[in-house]
Amino acid sequence: MDIPEIRGGPGHKVGPQKRLYETAQKLEATFLAEMLKSAGLGKSRDSFGGGAGEEQFGSFLLQQQAMQIVKAGGIGLTETLFEALRDRTHDQTD
Repeated sequence: MDIPEIRGGPGHKVGPQKRLYETAQKLEATFLAEMLKSAGLGKSRDSFGGGAGEEQFGSFLLQQQAMQIVKAGGIGLTETLFEALRDRTHDQTD
């Protein structure tokens, strides 16, 4: 997913906008990871499971799967969060 085109006047900085967008992506990925967890993805299998290692590292796998969903387009939460964060930080700097 590409960062939306960000336009601004003189002295406009892309760096903070990029960090805000990346933060929004992480928030969407965290949300999706919790949704995947609630849906039962990542639960240990009873037979031929990975044992204690699978249980301990399953959350990392879910987080990475969720981030890949976000990078593939996600559910649109990133853009909404980005706009809200950008507006909020813009209001604080005025």
